[in-house]
Amino acid sequence: MKNILLVLCCLIALSAHAQSKRKLTARDFYRMQSVGDPQLSPEGNWVAYTLTTVDSVKDKRSTDLWMISWDGQQQVQLTHTPDGESSPRWSPDGKYLSFTSARAGLNRSQIWIMDRRGGEARKLTDVKGSIREYVWSPDGKKIALVLEDLKRPDSLKDKTANPIVIDRVHFKQDGDGYLERLHTHLYLFDLDTKKLDTLTRGNYDEVSPRWSPDGKHIAFVSNRTEDPDRNGNTDIFVIEARKGATFKQLTTWRGSDYNPRWSEDGKQLAWMQSASESNFLMYDLRYLCVMNADGSGARRITGALDRNVNAHVWAGNQLTVLVEDDRTQYIANLTTAGQLTTVIGGDRIFTSLIKHPAGHWLTMMSDPQTPSEIYAVENGQLRRLTHHHQKLFSTLELARVEGFTSKSKDGTLVSNILYRAIGADPNQKQPTIFFIHGGPVAQDDYGFDAIPQMLAGAGYNVISVNYRGSSGRGQAFTKAIYADWGNKEVIDILGAADYAIAKGIADADKLAIGGWSYGGILTNYTIATDTRFKAAASGAGSSLQLSMFGVDQYITQFETELGVPWKNLDKYMKLSYPFLKVDKIKTPTLFMTGENDFNVPAVGSEQMYQAMRLVGTPTQLIVYPNQFHGIAVPSYQADRIQRYVEWFDKYLKGLTPVKINPEVNKK
Repeated sequence: MKNILLVLCCLIALSAHAQSKRKLTARDFYRMQSVGDPQLSPEGNWVAYTLTTVDSVKDKRSTDLWMISWDGQQQVQLTHTPDGESSPRWSPDGKYLSFTSARAGLNRSQIWIMDRRGGEARKLTDVKGSIREYVWSPDGKKIALVLEDLKRPDSLKDKTANPIVIDRVHFKQDGDGYLERLHTHLYLFDLDTKKLDTLTRGNYDEVSPRWSPDGKHIAFVSNRTEDPDRNGNTDIFVIEARKGATFKQLTTWRGSDYNPRWSEDGKQLAWMQSASESNFLMYDLRYLCVMNADGSGARRITGALDRNVNAHVWAGNQLTVLVEDDRTQYIANLTTAGQLTTVIGGDRIFTSLIKHPAGHWLTMMSDPQTPSEIYAVENGQLRRLTHHHQKLFSTLELARVEGFTSKSKDGTLVSNILYRAIGADPNQKQPTIFFIHGGPVAQDDYGFDAIPQMLAGAGYNVISVNYRGSSGRGQAFTKAIYADWGNKEVIDILGAADYAIAKGIADADKLAIGGWSYGGILTNYTIATDTRFKAAASGAGSSLQLSMFGVDQYITQFETELGVPWKNLDKYMKLSYPFLKVDKIKTPTLFMTGENDFNVPAVGSEQMYQAMRLVGTPTQLIVYPNQFHGIAVPSYQADRIQRYVEWFDKYLKGLTPVKINPEVNKK
C-alpha cells in the first residue's frame, strides 16, 4: 500500500511539474542565447568561445568571450563590454587569447590580446583595412591577416556622401550594400616589430590563409579568372611566408576549390571541391580531396559518398569529418582511400570539429529539444561542457519532433519533420502549418529550430518539407530543380500535405503555409498552384522573376541557370506564374520583408502585395526598417513570430488579432 501511495505521489508531482512548464513564445527571443566559435587551447585544458545575448533595452545583441575547462568544472566570462568581441584564437604557446573588437570608439575591428591568467586586454593591431580573418603562425611570432580595402572616405566638407561608382558585374551584396572595386589581400603582422608586410596584391581577393606546420608557407584561396564576378572558380594557392614571395597555384579545377587543411606532417593538403565546373555552383555537392603539398597526386576521396562533407580535420594519416545526411549531420573518420567510419551520429546535428591533443574531439551539437552547446567526444561518447540554455529551457514545454517520409505524385520519396502541437491529442487531426525552409540548397534537420517550436506552442502541427532542391539526399536530389523553380518543390509540398491529411495529422480544412527567402518564394508558388491553404505568410519572397534580374545579388545564377532574359524570355515568364496568375490565388497572404534586403529585395514582396490588393484577396505587407535579408533586431524577430501566429489564428481558427506592440514583447 505504501508503495502504491509513493508511486501516486510521484505521478502527481511529475504532472504538476509538467503543468508548470510554459510554451516557447515570441518574447523568448529576448532570453535566448547563442553559443559559438569554440577554440581549444593548445594543451587541451580550456575552451574559449563566444556567447551572444540580447540587451532588451537597446534592442540589440552583444557578444562576449567565455572560457570553460575541458572537464567542465570551471567557467569564466572573460569580457563584459558593450562593444562586443569575436573570433577568439589561442596563441600557439597557450599563454594568450586574442580576439577582434571595435573597442574604445574604433570605427573598425582590431586584434586585441589578453593574458589567459587575467588582466585587461591590450590592442595588438592598428591596421587601416577591415580584418576579415586572422591566423597565428605556428611559432607565435607572426599573424597572417586577411584585410579588406577601406571604402573611400566621404567628403569632410559637408554631410553629402560621395557618389557610389560601380563598374563590376556583381555590384550589390546583402549586408554590404553596393560594391565597388574593393579587394581582400593577405598580410603578415610581426608581433615584435608591429610591422605589417603585404603578401598579395592586385585586382583579386584572397581568403582562408592556412599556415604549414613548419611555418614556412601559407595556403590560401583565390579566384584568378579574368572576371571573378561571373563564376565561382576559386583555386588553392601556396606562398612563402615572407615579403616579396611569389605564389604557386596548386589546383586547376574550373569549379570551386576551397578550405585547404595541411596534414600534421605538412606533406599533404586536404580541401573541398565542387562537383562540377559550372559558373554557378549552388546546387553542387562538396567533395573532399587530397593532394601532395606540391599539388601532385590530387584526388577526390568522397566521390562515392554522394553527401556533403562540411568540415575536415587531419588526425594522423586520416581525416575526421562532418558529413551531412538526411536531416542529420554526423562525425566520421575517413581514410585517404575513402573508407568512412561513423564516430557518433543520431537524430541530431553536429557542427564544429576541433582535435584534442589526447585524441578526443571538441564539437557543438543541437537536437530538437536543445539549441547548440559545446561538447566533448571521448571514445565515441558525448559529454556536455556548456549549459547556457538550461536555465530557460528547463522552464519550457517543447513540441515532440518526429520524422516521416511522404511520396509525391511522381513517386519521389521526400523526408519531412513534424512538430506536434503542444497540448493537443496526437490521435486527432490538427490545424497544420507547412513551414518551408529557404536556400533552396539547405535542409530542415533534427537540430533545434525556434520558429516551428513557437508555432507548435501556439497550437499548430508544423511540418517542414525537404523538397527536391534540398541538401542531405545527394547530388541528383539537389539538382533536380535546376532552371525549373516552383515545379517539383511544389509537388513535394503537396505530397507531404496529402500524407499528413491521410494519416490524420492535418485537418484538411485548416492548412497554412509559410517560409522565408526561398521558403517565401515557394509559398507563392504553392498558393498559386493549389487553393487548399487557408492562410499563407510569405517572407522575403519573389514571384515576378524577370523583375529580379539586375535587382538582387544573383546575377551569376540568372545568367548561368536561366540565361539572359532577352534570349530566354519564355523561361522567365514560366517561372513567374504566381504573379501572372495572381487573380487565381484565393489564400489570404501576409507578405514580410527587410527594407534593405539585397538578397531577395523588398520589391518581390511589394509586387505580390500590390497585385493581391488589386484583385481583392486579403493581404498585408510588413516592412522591417533598415533590415537586411536576415531580420536581426530582436524586437523585429519577436514581432515576426507574433504576426505569423495572429495571421494563422485569424484564418484557421477564426480568432480576432490583437494589436501588436513590440514593446510588450520585451517584458
